[in-house]
Amino acid sequence: MKHFTGLLFFAMSSAILGCQSPSEKEAETVKTDSNMVRLLTLDPGHFHAALVQKTSYPDIDTTVHVYAPDGTEVESYLNLVKQYNGRTDDPTHWNEVVYKGTDFAEKMFAERKGNVVVLSGNNRLKTDYISQSVAAGLNVLADKPMAIDTANFAKLVTAFDAAAAKKVLLYDIMTERSEITNMLQKELMHMPELFGDQQKGTEKDPAVMIESIHYFSKSVSGRQLIRPDWFFDPRQQGDAIADVGTHLVDIVQWQCFPEEVLDYAKDIRINRSRIWPTPLTLSQFSSVTGKMSYPDFLKPYIVKDSILNTHANGEMNYTLRDIHVKIIARWDYKAAEGGDSHYAVVKGSKAILEIRQTKAENFKPVLYIKPAGSTPRADFEASVQQAIVQINKTYPGVSVEKNNNEWKVIVPARYDVGHEAHFGQVMERYLDYLKQGKLPAWEVPGMIAKYYTTTQSLAKAIKE
Repeated sequence: MKHFTGLLFFAMSSAILGCQSPSEKEAETVKTDSNMVRLLTLDPGHFHAALVQKTSYPDIDTTVHVYAPDGTEVESYLNLVKQYNGRTDDPTHWNEVVYKGTDFAEKMFAERKGNVVVLSGNNRLKTDYISQSVAAGLNVLADKPMAIDTANFAKLVTAFDAAAAKKVLLYDIMTERSEITNMLQKELMHMPELFGDQQKGTEKDPAVMIESIHYFSKSVSGRQLIRPDWFFDPRQQGDAIADVGTHLVDIVQWQCFPEEVLDYAKDIRINRSRIWPTPLTLSQFSSVTGKMSYPDFLKPYIVKDSILNTHANGEMNYTLRDIHVKIIARWDYKAAEGGDSHYAVVKGSKAILEIRQTKAENFKPVLYIKPAGSTPRADFEASVQQAIVQINKTYPGVSVEKNNNEWKVIVPARYDVGHEAHFGQVMERYLDYLKQGKLPAWEVPGMIAKYYTTTQSLAKAIKE
């Protein structure tokens, strides 16, 4: 295994073990290899922290040091990891060494028992934790969002500068790049014989539009999810466009300008944005959180004595290098059928590529190819077939099915691994970057551009 030059900060396993007590040495049942990634999980208040560990990785030490305040959040994380360790098929073998105390963050930085900090929890202090981790010479893999407002965006930019100086990798978990319909939509967008030129659109008729609908009540790894009460506080979780919106903005950048360096000061203009609440009853809030009353910090959002107006919806209208984009992030209590849903359309001069996830698609995202412009039908169909031949070089087995004036892209089941598996795929990419000792040149400018878009859109929505 190659040494991660400049990234792994514990050069000798003997030096690490020398800093530990005998009980800690006994807890670490696997050898400590200076070339291995060793995870530090800090305050895992969101279930995504556990999903990072749903699979095993040969390059990651199975001992994970966890630092958190005592309570239900860290216990929920530990129970999920225990579930993955205990499953019959392909069990994991994580050894969780846990410190619980009010000084959990200070303890982690003082002990430095790992080299990659995993952050997934309350977003109020996340940007500060990122800054502190980078300053300590630790790599960071952070769940979205890394910044929920303009003040934290400024801190994040500084943290990226510090990461470059410290030669550590600061990266966020963008799972939607691993979803097969998003990947195929991206591939087809860059086949000019099929797609033509990317259209610019207008504010009223955007060339790119994505709408994502999520639900508070849902199942994770086969069990009902219990959310922390702070999840409903925009000052701690963030508004929808600054939270879920990061995924959607990321997809636009990744698809429209793949591997291109974006300049947020020049390439982005926020035109219009708005936010609006999703009302929840106390019984709905209780069913999701397990709490029988609202905490005091949610009182400013209570109306009619018992209705919680959750900051759960937002819309962004902006231009990215003159391409008009519309993003909608929405939350509701519980899906009548199916689960979270995704709609995305990109418009070319020859074709429109549309992802739909409705009852007609059995609540699974499905990509459709539709003609645009005046291309004769026979010529367009030939272009579709030729594009699928190209797609099969990378994704064997993908086909199309014609239905009236559109073509449904048929994806083999082996590519539909599910949202939870995408966390492992992101980790694999991150591990590869760690081995290389750097992120691709476009990634950091892209992350900065993304969080500029979401936080500026929120600021504009609040003013309006």
